[in-house]
Amino acid sequence: MTSPTDTRALPKVLLHEHLDGGLRVATLLDLLRQRGIASPAPDEAALAAWFDANAHAGSLLKYLEGFALTVAAMATPAALERVAFEAAEDARLDGAVLAEFRIAPLLFEPFGVSGEAAVEALLAGLARSRLPSGLIVCGMRHEPPAATERAARLAVAYRDRGVVAYDLAGAEFGFPPSSHAAALKIVRDGGLAITLHAGEADAAERVVEAGRLGAARIGHGVRLADALQDPARRHLVDTVLEMGLHLEVCPTSNVHTGAAASVALHPIVDLWQAGVSLSYHTDNRLMSCITASQEAAALLAHTPLTETDLLAMATQAARHSFLPESDRLAAQAAIEAYRPA
Repeated sequence: MTSPTDTRALPKVLLHEHLDGGLRVATLLDLLRQRGIASPAPDEAALAAWFDANAHAGSLLKYLEGFALTVAAMATPAALERVAFEAAEDARLDGAVLAEFRIAPLLFEPFGVSGEAAVEALLAGLARSRLPSGLIVCGMRHEPPAATERAARLAVAYRDRGVVAYDLAGAEFGFPPSSHAAALKIVRDGGLAITLHAGEADAAERVVEAGRLGAARIGHGVRLADALQDPARRHLVDTVLEMGLHLEVCPTSNVHTGAAASVALHPIVDLWQAGVSLSYHTDNRLMSCITASQEAAALLAHTPLTETDLLAMATQAARHSFLPESDRLAAQAAIEAYRPA
């Protein structure tokens, strides 16, 4: 079994990483100072501790508090490019062989940055890194359909320039993906892939609903495990298997937001053993104070999953990536070539 000290060597494929949830602490502090925004803590160590306390507060509201801070700090084209570049480089140095990063570009419009300018800056930042990567444009599901449709059209407009998919992010409960069917139709008609947050704060049925609306991948999807224990709902798991959906599972983040009691009790194990295609991710590196290597180490230390399992998950992630085939095949080759030290 790989020890917690050497999981950086494991090849990783990142499919679920929010750029506004993954800034370096030092970068966030620098950007806050540049923009004259008050920081909740005076220095890097104290700011890191502030995020850690929020992550372990047992409150989704406290966990989400940091996003208002990061979005305001990132709201210039130069800052967006910097954050995207640093995220890709951090992932590469942490063992990633392929990555997709997501964000809602329209969040920056109230600060004077158009959606187009935001996307172009983010793509420029990703392009500066040697890591093969792509951008997923998010619509915010709690907003009116007109807003998610605007985000969908923006995503399609940059389909051939580095945007690889569309997502619905934000508060899930009470905001089903079907409420944004028009936005999803724009994306499907535009030939762009779809991944949707589903089955984290709402029921397993939302995972199947997302798949029927065109999603090839599901962000989180952990409530699907509830159907494993319920004979009347087991058909939901069978449907997910039949549809070939891939779950982007974020164990530590799920603990922090209350979707799982602990990493040890996380449903990733039950879902994996049931044959569901899935992979592990950090969701928000800054908010959850974790790297992909630390996520891997936690799974190895606290669950029955083995290094072989994590490598198989990485292979499945590569196969389900929305990046070009050449990048997917190169990532799979890197995973297959890996040999423990």
